[in-house]
Amino acid sequence: MLGRDRVMTAERALGLLLESLASRKTRVSKIGIERALGMVCAEPVIAAEDVPAFARSTVDGYAVRAEDTFGATETMPAYLNLSAEVFMGEQAAVTITDDIACKIPTGGMLPVGADAAVMFEHVQVIDNKMIEVMKAVAPGENVIQPGEDVKNGEPVLMKGSRIRPQDIGACAGIGAMEVKVFERPVVSIISTGDEIVSAKQKPDIGQIRDTNSYTIAAMVTEAGGVPVRKGIFRDDYALIRDAVQGAMGDSDAIAVSGGTSVGTKDMIARIIGDIGNPGILFHGVSLKPGKPVIGGVMNGVPIFGLPGHPAAVSVCFDIFIRPILDLLSGLEDRPSRRLRGIVRARLSRNVSSSQGREEHIRTMIEEREDGLWAVPILGKSGLISTLVKADGTFVIPVNRNGIEKGELVDVRLF
Repeated sequence: MLGRDRVMTAERALGLLLESLASRKTRVSKIGIERALGMVCAEPVIAAEDVPAFARSTVDGYAVRAEDTFGATETMPAYLNLSAEVFMGEQAAVTITDDIACKIPTGGMLPVGADAAVMFEHVQVIDNKMIEVMKAVAPGENVIQPGEDVKNGEPVLMKGSRIRPQDIGACAGIGAMEVKVFERPVVSIISTGDEIVSAKQKPDIGQIRDTNSYTIAAMVTEAGGVPVRKGIFRDDYALIRDAVQGAMGDSDAIAVSGGTSVGTKDMIARIIGDIGNPGILFHGVSLKPGKPVIGGVMNGVPIFGLPGHPAAVSVCFDIFIRPILDLLSGLEDRPSRRLRGIVRARLSRNVSSSQGREEHIRTMIEEREDGLWAVPILGKSGLISTLVKADGTFVIPVNRNGIEKGELVDVRLF
């Protein structure tokens, strides 16, 4: 307990909380994907169809048989006869045979017989019956194949993953308009102290505005929870105990600001101990700022006594409350979740780029014995599944032709 010579490490304190809540079950509900942003998947979302369902062009150009363009150059172009045009949203009615091409838009269905698309920039139109192809294409070039984005039976979202904008787009792409999610944990926030007044009120000498409840509420929201500010309570045992017991009935966790240090008015530890089951798990940790922090569990509801200083509140929230909210949210541990912002990682393979443009490469973060590695998620820009699989992006600068395996890159996490 606080005041003794030896205090607990923050790691051990958090471990006690996690152990006490390991069997806690989180409520599950089914909601529309338009409301699912930021929530956590409660079961995998499995594709019931291939996406796309048909081969389609990724460029505005001409659908061709690749072999009819082999050897084509600007000085020795391949001559192809034009067939009927493919229109967006319509089934391609034409069949491509020897030396035949048809005009096709980006996203247009590839006609039977065609296996590639030539960009407009590499074609010279002779008349309405013939074109010159000035650059050869390989089979499959500029084409997304059926099921290349998502295959029937493939998981699109995994249980325990937080739903991002690209995940919602992927669900829409396979027609999964509802998902099962873990409900957001509700966190009651109780402010204590005779000196605390409403933030809307001008404080008298010796009083201070309640800022911590707003800070905590914002951090709870950012962490995926639902904050409920219960109000400000004087340093009175009965008042604060009633507030805590009331919050236990409608909350998944409780955060009490103030009343954690050693003093005659500091009674949060006593209240938690009196309610019990199991009660206080730690009071005081080897942490600066934030040494007086209290952590406990009362009948399955975690409760935190946070120091009054704003800097300590922020530190304690990140170390103790955020991991508990992750647990209550059903969020599963991944390196990308623990590492926020920009991280340095080694590139797992060579990645080339065209000099003259800044290229943003989607990547997944892997945690290996020798550190973090950035594993590029390569694929056509029209594939949303590459965004779903990626943890973030790194940039190949405009003046470079690529980055070699083993180089350090800055990965900006989503």
